[in-house]
Amino acid sequence: MSTELQKPIIGFSCGDLNGIGLEIIIKALSDTRILDFCTPVVFANNKSINFYRKTLLDINFTFTIIKDLTKPNIKQVNVLSCWEEDVAITPGQLNETGGKYAFKSLKAAVEALQNKQIHGLVTAPIHKKNIQSEEFNYSGHTPYFKDAFHVDDVVMLLAASNIRVGLLTEHVPVTELASHITSAAILSKLRIMNNSLIKDFGIDKPKIAVLGLNPHAGDEGLIGKEEQTIIKPAIKEAKNNNLLVFGPYSADAFFARGQHEQFDAVLAMYHDQGLIPFKSLAIGEGVNYTAGLPIVRTSPDHGTAFDIAGKGIADASSFVSATFECIEIINRRAVYEENHKNPLRRISARVFANVVDERIIEE
Repeated sequence: MSTELQKPIIGFSCGDLNGIGLEIIIKALSDTRILDFCTPVVFANNKSINFYRKTLLDINFTFTIIKDLTKPNIKQVNVLSCWEEDVAITPGQLNETGGKYAFKSLKAAVEALQNKQIHGLVTAPIHKKNIQSEEFNYSGHTPYFKDAFHVDDVVMLLAASNIRVGLLTEHVPVTELASHITSAAILSKLRIMNNSLIKDFGIDKPKIAVLGLNPHAGDEGLIGKEEQTIIKPAIKEAKNNNLLVFGPYSADAFFARGQHEQFDAVLAMYHDQGLIPFKSLAIGEGVNYTAGLPIVRTSPDHGTAFDIAGKGIADASSFVSATFECIEIINRRAVYEENHKNPLRRISARVFANVVDERIIEE
């Protein structure tokens, strides 16, 4: 599968069958203009798609059913049948069925990624409780993908046009947080974020801010020692490795003062420290991206939303953003790889960009 395809094949896992996953997939892919940018493949089955399509009377959504990925229809949305049996869909209910078929979809999509049959994957939300099984014993998508693609570490990176936030720890109980804050972990996340910002987001020299763990970033050790003994040494080590890393910053003042706008990304110490400001500032366009993988996986920045499932009112904005971010990262990676195969081309591109900038300034 060539990385130079102009229209990548993008997979979509359906998420919990009783959540809003299939509804937002249908809404996002019902705009046929998406076919100008990618060939979509939804991992589900026609009956589950039709169940939710009937709840969306104002949306015209058509698709082709395919049995394998040898020849997806490039002019239509494809649905790859991951199961044949009838499944009782009960929107809004947390039950075993929703999790079982969420995993069937996810497993098939990941196998397609591993076999290079699709270029990227957008995952609809799962419920972390009912998807648990012998095959899926994880706190969420991110650690599952880490193991599936045999990498040492990944970063849950939330991205929007005005902010990017990476997490040092993900779904960890607050009572256990301090034990997960280590210099080695911080340095690993910073390296992954730096590489991803360069290769996946096209930023030559990314600047990354690091937040403190404690209130006021510890107040010089008065309110906790982690900043002095763990976080600052990790930042120093990162700088010694030529990373543009700064901090630690007090989390409350950092976002309140708009300091995130001065950086290409922010590393937060824990889930809510990063996700609360991100979701407040991203305004519905947030994307969850798993940095550090050999493949591209994105998702919306929200959950299954059982309270509105099946009502036809779910907002697909974040899912649309996740779809286009997946496509754009694939394209940026291809450009990066091509430029590094041909250094002269990279230099020429930069010279051309500088000439264009100078002409714009002169005009």
